[in-house]
Amino acid sequence: MNEGVNGVALAVFVFFFLVVTAMGFLAARWRKAANEHSLDEWGLGGRSFGTWVTWFLLGGDLYTAYTFVAVPAAIYAAGAAGFFAVPYTILVYPLIFTFLPRLWSVSHKHGYVTTSDFVRGRFDSKGLSLAVAVTGILATMPYIALQLVGIQAVLDVMGVGGGQDTNWFVKDLPLLIAFGVLAAYTYSSGLRAPALIAFVKDALIYIVIVVAIIYIPVKLGGFDEIFASAREAYSETNPATGKPRGALVPGEAGQWTYATLAFGSALALFMYPHSITATLSSRSREVIRRNTTILPLYSLMLGLLALLGFMAIAAGVKVQNGQLAIPQLFENMFPAWFAGVAFAAIGIGALVPAAIMSIAAANLFTRNIYKDFIKPDATPRQETKVSKIVSLLVKVGALAFVLTMDKTVAINFQLLGGIWILQTFPALVGGLFTRWFHRWALIGGWAVGMIYGTVAAYGVASPTQKHFGGSAKEIPGIGEIGYIGLTAFVLNVLVTVVLTFVLRALKAPEGIDRTRPEDYTADAGEPGVRTELPAATAGSAH
Repeated sequence: MNEGVNGVALAVFVFFFLVVTAMGFLAARWRKAANEHSLDEWGLGGRSFGTWVTWFLLGGDLYTAYTFVAVPAAIYAAGAAGFFAVPYTILVYPLIFTFLPRLWSVSHKHGYVTTSDFVRGRFDSKGLSLAVAVTGILATMPYIALQLVGIQAVLDVMGVGGGQDTNWFVKDLPLLIAFGVLAAYTYSSGLRAPALIAFVKDALIYIVIVVAIIYIPVKLGGFDEIFASAREAYSETNPATGKPRGALVPGEAGQWTYATLAFGSALALFMYPHSITATLSSRSREVIRRNTTILPLYSLMLGLLALLGFMAIAAGVKVQNGQLAIPQLFENMFPAWFAGVAFAAIGIGALVPAAIMSIAAANLFTRNIYKDFIKPDATPRQETKVSKIVSLLVKVGALAFVLTMDKTVAINFQLLGGIWILQTFPALVGGLFTRWFHRWALIGGWAVGMIYGTVAAYGVASPTQKHFGGSAKEIPGIGEIGYIGLTAFVLNVLVTVVLTFVLRALKAPEGIDRTRPEDYTADAGEPGVRTELPAATAGSAH
């Protein structure tokens, strides 16, 4: 790793950071709302974004700084197994094409801001709504923290903040400044800020990837040389495990892990609150449908991005922390000014999703904890104020998490968050198509999935830690190693189905369905019913 501060790269990084900071504050004037004191306006951008704004917002939301750093880092460390992120982003778009337009329609019709709003309206259950809200907040917090890990990787490679012996405040000051500014313009502009900044973020990422995929292989002698170097490096024995470091092609033993991780991750991706927040900000269901067809362009970018892991090996990058591999590759291979552009892409790639995630978590707390359990008569102005304050607290919590704990802890909790958030799938997606599941059965299935997933993940060890060392374990009854989250999800569904039969046989009260079948296909321009709806007859959406 280079010593000292890369002045040119730092100057370019600071320039782009100042540009997006100005855009963040100016975003409050962009599409200015008649009434800015409502969660519809602050937390969902007025539900007014068209196809391209939504595309950039969802791209900025899903393809984060940590994606930029972690996907090629996984390739760098272990080989082709790290490519699981590419197939799962391909699988996810046909899946969301089936249910996101329905979620948008019913949310538009009733003024739902969060998934928990929908769950409560559909199943008439504050308990189930609370379970979904708490799961969403818990899963989002470490995700925000990982955006900090991405920024820290860039700052470390640029030499900013001093060495390991530097006073902690001086060392972390650049990070504190970055997230202080992020907190300020998110508080001021709400979802409009990351929506506007996403244009810059995605443009920079596409430029960096296109240049990197052409320029770096030319300097390294072509892809033949790159793959040959990678094959040789992966054949070396890892002293911690006594096994080869990795492989260019996943071995037969790892195929179940690869497939279940990709499929489970695809199911989980749009359960995250920030994914839904970006979705509900669009102005029509047709915008959502169009986005599911053009978002795969990001998967193409992700596949190219993953190849950077092989390039880092061929370029001789040696780092103790794999998260530094790609920033260090850029530092070594690019001219200083373009390395600054690449670092800015990663840094801004952290700010956009972190802003959306904090807004989404704040909306969940405000609508489904504060309003449901603390102050039921809260006005829209009070809701907005509470959400703004909570968005700040969420960022402070994520910052404290990263600054006080080892980075691997943040990574492990993010893996655990993926297991947790998948357990909300039956209530959310199941509820969009049928009301057959009993509300108490959904709570029971959720609890079993959460407990099994947490306990199983706790029992996974790695060469460096005793607990939460990974997200794969033997699948009961099959004997193959698979993704814990998917196993927990299957148990969740089985328990939900069995309990539904039992509870229906006992004639347990089902509550009132406040949605109607036509709500799930409603589009913009049709009269909204909003939240306080006269009770509709319980039944299926069909």
